[in-house]
Order: sequence, then C-alpha cells, then structure tokens
Amino acid sequence: MKVLKFGETSVGTPEIRQVVRQVIAREGDGEVIVVVGTTDAEVINEILPHSVCCDAIDFMRTESKSGKQILDIALTYRLLRECVKNLTDAPLVITADGIARDRDTLAPTDLGRGASDYTAAIVAAALDATELQIWTDVDGFMTADPRVISNAYTIAELTYLEAMELSNFGARVIYPPTIYPAFVKSIPIHIRNTFRPEAAGTVVKAQTSNDGKPIKGISSISHTSTINVAGLSMVGVIGVNQRIFTALANHQISVFMVAQASSESSTTIAVRKEDAPIAARVLNDEFDKEIKAGSMFPMQVENDLATIAIVGENMKHIPGISGKLFSTLGRSGISVTAYTQGAQETNISFIVRQSQLQKAISLLHDAFFLSEYKELNLFICGVGTVGSRLIDQLHAQQQSLQEHSRLKLNVVGIANSKRAIFNPEGLPLDNYKQLLAESQQSSSPASLRDNVIKLNLFNSVFVDCTASSDIASLYGQLLEHNVNIVTANKIAASSSYENYSHLKQAALHRGVKFLFETNVGAGLPIIGTINDLCNSGDRILRIEAILSGTLNFIFNALAPDVTLSEAVRQAQQQGYSEPDPRIDLSGTDVVRKLVILTREAGYPIEPTEVVQSPILPEEFFRGSLNDFWQQLPRLDADFEARRQQLEAQGQRLRYVATMEDGRARVELRAVAANHPFYNLQGSNNIVMLTTQRYHEHPMLIQGYGAGADVTAAGVFANVMSIANI
Repeated sequence: MKVLKFGETSVGTPEIRQVVRQVIAREGDGEVIVVVGTTDAEVINEILPHSVCCDAIDFMRTESKSGKQILDIALTYRLLRECVKNLTDAPLVITADGIARDRDTLAPTDLGRGASDYTAAIVAAALDATELQIWTDVDGFMTADPRVISNAYTIAELTYLEAMELSNFGARVIYPPTIYPAFVKSIPIHIRNTFRPEAAGTVVKAQTSNDGKPIKGISSISHTSTINVAGLSMVGVIGVNQRIFTALANHQISVFMVAQASSESSTTIAVRKEDAPIAARVLNDEFDKEIKAGSMFPMQVENDLATIAIVGENMKHIPGISGKLFSTLGRSGISVTAYTQGAQETNISFIVRQSQLQKAISLLHDAFFLSEYKELNLFICGVGTVGSRLIDQLHAQQQSLQEHSRLKLNVVGIANSKRAIFNPEGLPLDNYKQLLAESQQSSSPASLRDNVIKLNLFNSVFVDCTASSDIASLYGQLLEHNVNIVTANKIAASSSYENYSHLKQAALHRGVKFLFETNVGAGLPIIGTINDLCNSGDRILRIEAILSGTLNFIFNALAPDVTLSEAVRQAQQQGYSEPDPRIDLSGTDVVRKLVILTREAGYPIEPTEVVQSPILPEEFFRGSLNDFWQQLPRLDADFEARRQQLEAQGQRLRYVATMEDGRARVELRAVAANHPFYNLQGSNNIVMLTTQRYHEHPMLIQGYGAGADVTAAGVFANVMSIANI
C-alpha cells in the first residue's frame, strides 16, 4: 500500500487535477490511500469520483501537555484503523485541513503548519504503508535555497536525519514532524512536484548510497538575531541555562541555536528577528538582580544576521570538515559570529552577517562539491592588446574548461579607461566590445573599486591588464576585501618596498592571491620558479638576465645594413616596443623587472638602489617623439663601429640586468660567444639563476618574453592557479 498526499495548491486548477488523476492511476487502483489537503467535495469528486471519503478530524486526536496540543499517537492509530477496516475496494480519500479533536473534550484543535503532511505520515505509519509520496510544488530537497544559489539542484536521496536537519534549518519542503512517524516504521518518503511530475524528486529513507560528497545540502535562516547572555557570575553556577530557556519557553520564544563558551561566562542564543526584542526584555527581567549588582551584563542583541547549516551524515567519516568550512569562509573575508556542532556530526551550524549570506552559501556550495562547477568571478580591467587577447583566450576555453575541468570562469566585469560593464551572472564574451561601447556606466578607479566590493561575489579575481598607477593603487583595498589580484601591471610590485611588502602581507593575511608572473618575462615561469626555489629552502645568490624583448630584438637586428635607428624603427613597427620607444630605451622597464625579481628572491630593494648605465645620452629623452626620431641617426655610426669591434672579438651587445647578494645593476655590455646570452635570438628573454643548489651549473629559463598573446597566456595561467587552490 502507498499513501499519496496532495496539498491544497496541488489540486488548485483543472489542469493540475488531471495530473493528480494520472499519478493516482499510475500508482495502482485500490492499492493507494490518497490524502488531500482540502475538504472541498467537488475537487475530491473530480479527482476520484468513485472514492470513499474520510475526514482526518474523525481520527486525529490530541491531548494537552504543557499548554500545547500534542497528538495522541496510540488513540489516533486505533481510530484510523477502525475507519478503514471495513472499506471495500473503492479508493480511500482522506481529507486533511489541519484540524483534529481534543481526545477528552472533542473540541477542534489546530495541528499547525504542515498539518496535512503530518496527517499523511500518520496514516502511512498506522497502516504500515510501503511508501509515502508527498506531492508538493517543489522538486524536492535542494542542495541550497535556489533563490540564493542559482545552480542549486535536487538531492536524490537523504536519510531521515539529514532531511530532519535540513527541514529544521529553513528548508521548507516538508514539515519536520512529518519525518518522525515514517522514520519509526522505516517508510520511505518520496517528495515529488505536482507541477513537474516528470522530475525524479527526493527520496528520504533509512540508508542512502554513498556519493562521496562530504555534505548533502546547505540550509539557511535569514533575518536571525543573537542574544548574548554574559557575566562573570555565570561561571560555575548551576542552573543559569535552565533559567534562560525556561524564561523564554514561558513566553513561547523558540531558540534554534545555542553556543556556549567553555568557561561558562557567556551563552549565545539565536532567535528570529521578530522575537529578539521580547526575548531580550524577558531575559533582562529574569536576570534583573544580577544585572543591577554588576555580576551580569544587560542582554546584548545583534541583528542583521543569518544562520547557515551544512548537513550530511558523511561528515562523521571525513576529518577536517570544520577546518575546511572556516578556512573557506575566512579566505573570502566572512566572519562567523557563533558556531555549534552536534555530537552526531551531522549538522554544523553557524551565524554570519545577513549581507554575507549569499556569498557564504555560494562558497560552501562550491567548496564541498555540491556545485556542478567550481566557479571564479573575474573582473578584467584594460582591454588593450593584452586584455583583449586574454578575453579571446577565455572565450575559446570556457566550454572546454567546463566539460573537462569542471571549472566555470565567469567574466562579471570588464572596464576600459572610459566605460565599464558588470553582470554578476556573467558577461557574454562574443560581443563584449559592443556592450562596452554602448555602456552608460563610466569607468574610474574609484567606481571600479566600489563596484567590485559592492558585488561581493565569492571567488573574485581582479585582473589588471593596464599600465596604470591609479589602477595599481586599488590593490590594497581589494585585497582587504578578499579579492584575488592577477596583474600584468608592473607598477605595484616595483613600487616602494613598503607598498610591495604591504600588498604581499595583505594577501597572506586574507588568504587570497596577489599574482604577477607576467611582470617579468611575459609567459615565462620566472617568478614562480624563484618562489618554488626559495620556498623549498634554496637561496638565490645571483640573477643575470635579459629582461627586455624589445632591447634584445634591437641589438640582435644590428647589422652592416641595419643601423641603430632602423633597428629601433623595426621594433616599433613589429609591435615589440612601446609606441614611444624611449620608454624601452630608457631601461626603466628593465629596472622594474629586476627590482621585482630581487624582491621575490628575498632581498629588500628600492628602485632607486639599482645602478643603471644609460643606453643613450640624456638629451635623447628630452623633447618630442619627432625630435627623438630626427636625432637618433646621429648615433648610428658610433653603434655600428662598436658592433664591428665586438664582432671582431667574437662578442655581441646585450642589455643585461644583474643582481648579486641584493645589489642590482642594469647595463649595456658585451658578452662572449661562450656566454649563454650570446646566441639569444629575436625578442627572447633569458634568466640565469645561481643558487646554493644550482651553483656550479646555474639554472636557465629561456623563451619568448614579449608579445600580447604570451602575456595574456601568462595572466590566464595565474587565474587558473587560483582555481586550483
């Protein structure tokens, strides 16, 4: 026998009543008992025109205990069995509108919220049904509230305990008392959606298959308030908690979470926001003498909170769940106000700010593998050559990453120097240029910062593809709000050592990433390699490097028929140099890169401490760009003479950056044919690391060190490293 329960809303329209008839017919004529949350005879006759009807008020009996009406189970079961013992083969319909009778006076009593579900469970238990189906307006229990988490999905199976915990903490799928009668008789409860009968729903039963996930679902209660009962007089005093809960119970105030300090000096209780003022007044009255004596504090009420519970019986078998929960929240800047965990290890409950509710649930849904994909939310600033190539690469890889790596990269913000676009659900990358051009939202460093912080998205990554000092100045504030930083902009990492150190420490303190691999060598893994060496206990003794692809191209291009001025013009035309090549020829970029490498190697250094030998005389950097192009041929003859002299000696010109024991310099110098830098081709970069371990044979990192594609790929790699945390 199966018991099928349909709520009042589930039989509200002719179309839905047709679905109900089909469900009943499918489950078997004469083998089902139908419980309907209505007493409308016309509706019942339309669903089952030849049925026998019984009203739940005829057998549901309650008794008064402590001022509340409690179901008398034994009497209810006996009366129900008497109602059905003489039934024919006609299907039975039990109407249940939440009304019972007092067993002594027979006066009507109210069974409260979810009474028709509860009645159905009583019927199933009393008659030893094989299954209880509850047809409602949702697909079943969800991994999280779908109004909060858009990618929440239906849980296929739950144990009775898991369903009870989720129901108690805000999952309004079935009324919690419904579960107990079915649990006692081990009757499976199948939650189905009348509006989507094709959906599989959720089955609640004694044992479920192990899907390997540590938790089954996340439940939450919004608009929570806490009351802190605290005072030195509470330490070691017997009966304080009894007074707290007795006083609240006497005023019908429900407490759904309790956290107590081990010193017993404070007890924190969680109540619904609307109950908080009354609860505080009641407790202030209860402890009035202690408060006046100064041995206890007046009740401290905190509002605008939310309660979250992670639920799953697998937690008891997996160590470190609490650690993962708190580290996940901590990395995103979410503070836990109060926390409790039952000895059964099935429910971990905690309280956060209401404003952090969605972010917290999203993080945990992602961290505990309830989401189909791990998600990163990217804000991309700068859509020039590097930024646009990065977006192209992201667009090309999005589908593959979702299918093969279960990673979803949401670009939620894109900005250039004039306009910005934001969408927390993700922006389309195939027409972002058009959206940006049509956007009415202006872009400034302050507005970018405010929008990123205001959106408050989990797993946020700010990607800087600019060369702007104003954008770099935002990093500290973003890190303080637990936003990861990935940057191709060298300004922050090569700024004052105090600022560099502050950013590194802020990232470490907040548990987020500040990554700038492409600051040196574009896509070459130079900074990452230095970090790995230092973290493994090695020490960098010397760095010797060619760090400017532009300058290496220029000095490689010099030939009898290619003068200095022609080589510089070729570098500009082929996109290796800045539009103003003096930026490259000044050596400033190389100084910045060397400062960054020196710092990452563990040596504090300021940019002004780098000894720099100029490539060109000072006057070539004054005046306009046109002045520069007109004057540059004056140096052609000198550079050609120097090239010829070096060629005769088997040497070549290279612009070399060197660090040894924390002292740094950059200079144009000659290298011999036996030097690793001699044959460095085109615009390649090379870094030679001499360490305590790599002493006799230094480590070489060599490759293409310039260009938008490889730089964008290096930024992409940094983003992926955050996804793999």
